[in-house]
Amino acid sequence: MTLKGKCALVTGSNSGLGYAVADSLAAAGANIVLHGLCLDEEGERTAHQLAETHGLDAIYVRADLRHVSEIEKMVATIKDRFGSIDILVNNAVMRHFSPIEEFTAEDWNDSIAVNLSAAFHLSRLSIPGMKAGNWGRIIHMASIYSERGAENRVDYVTTKTGLLGMTRAMAVELAQTAITCNAVCPGTVATPAINERIREIARDKGVAVAESEQEYLATRNPTGRFVAAEGVGALIAFLCSPQAADITGASLPIDGGWLAK
Repeated sequence: MTLKGKCALVTGSNSGLGYAVADSLAAAGANIVLHGLCLDEEGERTAHQLAETHGLDAIYVRADLRHVSEIEKMVATIKDRFGSIDILVNNAVMRHFSPIEEFTAEDWNDSIAVNLSAAFHLSRLSIPGMKAGNWGRIIHMASIYSERGAENRVDYVTTKTGLLGMTRAMAVELAQTAITCNAVCPGTVATPAINERIREIARDKGVAVAESEQEYLATRNPTGRFVAAEGVGALIAFLCSPQAADITGASLPIDGGWLAK
């Protein structure tokens, strides 16, 4: 319970990888703010279940991260409830699959706003409270694609790479405080978005989903299996622990050996 009494905001956390991260932080004792775009009733039900499981306080806040006004409103809501954001995990993501010349301006702007700008705005709004409390943890959820290119994914590769630069800049600027900033770079995790992508590929190729999944993983994680969402959550929980106070400005892969390959 090393994080008891801390407040953790995990964006994009009403399901999938974000929820696994929130669950790991809750297991370490942190109060949790789940965020997403699902219906309030669904998000509040998920938050209640999390609170009941771990015996802590958890809420759900709906906010469209494309709009700074909604980001600011969400932060104000959290501060009213918990006083400050002690742990910020910028996990929310928007991705599109398209050749560069077919990419729309709207899709590009949306990806920049959600994947990159929202991480900046949430950080700038959270840091004053972290400084006042003399403690803070900022985690940017980057990706294996922050270290390599990929076809038809220009928005994802660009924004995830940008998060590494943001991580380094923030870590250096905050080095004399008790706030750390790191990036976590997962390989392929079996999130709802990835599973849907595999189903789309299977439909396009006219093959079974299991075959499509095997082919998908064969070109990615050398382990031949998905990276466990719980493992990503455990890594982030460690980075938020007192023992990780000297880890800052790092980009940490958890990718089943993909980068090594």
